Amino acid sequence: MQDLSTYSRFVQRLRRRYANELHLLPAGAPNLATMQTCFEALRQTQPCGNALRMLRQLVMERLAVLDCDQGAKLDVVTRAVTELGEFTLDAAYQDAQAQLDASYGTPTTPRGERAVLWIIGMGKFGARELNVSSDIDLIYVYDEDGETTGLPDGRGRISNHDYFAKAVKLIYALIGDNTEHGFVFRMDLALRPNGNSGPSVVSRQSLEEYFLVQGREWERFAWLKSRVVAPFSAKANAFELRDTVLPFVFRRYLDYSVFESLRGLHQQIRKHSVTRSAGRPERANDVKLSRGGIREIEFTVQLLQVVRGGHFPELRTRPTLQALQRLSQANLMPAATADALAKAYVFLRQVEHRIQYLDDQQTHVLPTNDDDLNWIALTLGYGDVCDFLTQLDTHRELVAHEFDRLLGLGDKAENTNNGECKGCTPKAQNDYVDLESLLPDLNVHLRERVALWSEQPRVRALRDDSVQRLLKLLQRTNAWIDDGRITEEAAVRWSDWMEPLLRRESYLALLIERPRVHEQLMRLLGMARWPAKYLQQHPGVIDELAGEALLAERFVPAEFEQELERRLESLQATGQADEETLLNLLRRAHHAEVFRTLARDVEGRITVEQVADDLSALADSVLKITSRWVWQHFKQRHRDEPQFAILAYGKLGGKELGYGSDLDIVFVYEDAHERAGEIYATYVRKLINWLTVKTGEGDLYEIDTALRPNGNSGLLVSTFEAYSDYQCQRGENTAWTWEHQAMTRARFCLGASDLKARFDAVRANVINAKRDQAALRQEIVAMREKLHAAHTVKPELFDVKHSAGGMVDVEFAVQYLVLAFAQQHPALLANVGNIALLLSAEKAGLLPAGVGEAAGSAYRELRRVQHRARLDEQPTQVPTAELEKECSAIQALWHAVFPEV
Repeated sequence: MQDLSTYSRFVQRLRRRYANELHLLPAGAPNLATMQTCFEALRQTQPCGNALRMLRQLVMERLAVLDCDQGAKLDVVTRAVTELGEFTLDAAYQDAQAQLDASYGTPTTPRGERAVLWIIGMGKFGARELNVSSDIDLIYVYDEDGETTGLPDGRGRISNHDYFAKAVKLIYALIGDNTEHGFVFRMDLALRPNGNSGPSVVSRQSLEEYFLVQGREWERFAWLKSRVVAPFSAKANAFELRDTVLPFVFRRYLDYSVFESLRGLHQQIRKHSVTRSAGRPERANDVKLSRGGIREIEFTVQLLQVVRGGHFPELRTRPTLQALQRLSQANLMPAATADALAKAYVFLRQVEHRIQYLDDQQTHVLPTNDDDLNWIALTLGYGDVCDFLTQLDTHRELVAHEFDRLLGLGDKAENTNNGECKGCTPKAQNDYVDLESLLPDLNVHLRERVALWSEQPRVRALRDDSVQRLLKLLQRTNAWIDDGRITEEAAVRWSDWMEPLLRRESYLALLIERPRVHEQLMRLLGMARWPAKYLQQHPGVIDELAGEALLAERFVPAEFEQELERRLESLQATGQADEETLLNLLRRAHHAEVFRTLARDVEGRITVEQVADDLSALADSVLKITSRWVWQHFKQRHRDEPQFAILAYGKLGGKELGYGSDLDIVFVYEDAHERAGEIYATYVRKLINWLTVKTGEGDLYEIDTALRPNGNSGLLVSTFEAYSDYQCQRGENTAWTWEHQAMTRARFCLGASDLKARFDAVRANVINAKRDQAALRQEIVAMREKLHAAHTVKPELFDVKHSAGGMVDVEFAVQYLVLAFAQQHPALLANVGNIALLLSAEKAGLLPAGVGEAAGSAYRELRRVQHRARLDEQPTQVPTAELEKECSAIQALWHAVFPEV
């Protein structure tokens, strides 16, 4: 092991100055326990302030050895510095509190309890990422106003605010003052409310009022990483403070308005960096603030967190590396990009530490001395300075590229990401001050649609910057019409969609910042009417269009469920997993997934069958997650897992679910608890409520339980034994033929594995039961005729579902084949869909050659026609001649199965 740390001039000074004390810090990476041991040893001969400063110097010497000589991981170093900050603040506050209590008594709340001070670490301190020569950004907040108790003789009573202001001064003296032993940390209070002009400490109520009235966008980024770091006794009761901070940082909607704020902040930082390095070119090599530096990685991550953290609670994490991982898991950043940024971050932070080890200066600029540069390269494992600088440039270029792409700061990005109107004339960009001035230059159909917007209160109430965003969106839309990229109809439908949202400025910001989303939204609206209606109900889902892989992917149940569980864990970690929050979380996730499927569907990326498969799998996952979460919140829960099952019928059972389909489900349980019936009835009612209740985010599904034993007059949930007896014709109360038809499409949706095996056995027994085929045929034909009579169709039209030769004929014919012949032909027992069952029936010789295959193809086409008509909100009755071939094929099937009809 090389003793590279010896080169550090800072380490050399420490070893000379504290040669007799170095042994007081126990071996290994410093932590709270070893710091406490060392501090107590130092306190035997030193006052508190000196002991804290000496502890800091011993910790820094140890970290230089671990880092430079032993190649310690980055988090070993940053966590140690962070814990040093926490420990010293706790010790300083305890010392300050003892002094102040002796002079003024204890600060109290109106309820007579001791008032609490929260020392909040911001930035890298809050994220446990402090560097080895870092200052600490602090904000001091106390819980409630009041007065101190004073001294026994009645003197010394002061306000809580004055008490804690005095505490802040004492803490600074113990930690921030420079003495013969240096300082512990440089302390910065500039992030407090009203900055350096504000009081040094504020009450929680004052902080909340500041957030509501004066809080600025950039402060949300600062508070994103905030954390109560001291005193240790106050960490456990910081929930009120958390409830104040989180709503300020994370908005309930997708908050793209912060892009412009961060863009402005970053431009200020870059301008300052350029000014600072003017005439001093070496200052341009700042690994933190220069182009492609640490700050740009942090901004990239924090921007995505702030924009989406309101909807995605799992993004509410402080450490940069952990946030990158979560952004990747949430598909908000490609895994390769997140990995590359993580490697760049670790590398740049390690370089930053080596720069600071040299002289203990709070600098991030590479040294110009060749020997210093060579030492940095060696400690990072490079044999040559050139190799090190090449790697540094590679990382910085990647960081700068990703940051510029996100904020739209590059040449290419200027035309695509920052909201300017590509292709617009200079007049279009500069001369329009309001909607009236723009109208004459708009496409006639677009102009007619938006002409009255200027008279609407929601438009008049827009801020100037939002008016400009709206004008730019209209210009961009108009240019796309002229270029033929979108249709006039799409532009008009977009206007219909946009009108009720004009007051919600976040959507204007989203479309400005993401032209790709704007254009894909136009395409989607132009292709069908139903997506427009869905988007009006759930406008927030349009952010899904920003994902580059959206159209290429398919729904993956395991990933969907894992994502929801991660969000639940994040909410539980911050005490926010209340019922209302979870209801909205489920709805947002469900709506987003439906929209993803809808976008792939409309763009022709997936077939009608694949749409049904994905929507059915989504329903299964939602039922699975919801039933688990409801049980966890269920007050009458008597076991870890409920002994119940959900049985799927109809479209869900046959995995043919469509957009907006009801769920036909039956609930059963198998539990020996003496109050099982009552418990599961209450549980199922609560579960149905979670699925159907309308919140601000809408609902999930309509639930139909009419297929349960005895229909709507029966119990909402029954024992499995009772369900089995009913279906298998045991006892006086038994299922009807139409219920056995429904059983052909039934499947086990969720529940314990032993119940699944028993359900499969019941289903097989029902389907394989001996039947009088002639009587069965007669019943099914009678039901078909009754259904046909209820749907009148004009002679020249063909109803794809209900006309003779329509989809219902296929479904009834298949149900007859399954019930009549599955016992002799086991392939018919499988719940694999009508088309596959027709092929199995033909293969078994139950249908003439070619009839089953032709009917299956016709059924597929009718499903496609029905699906497209519903997407565009068109009638499902078409001229008979258009589907004559399909109608004939299905009628041939019907006559083959029911020859006497």
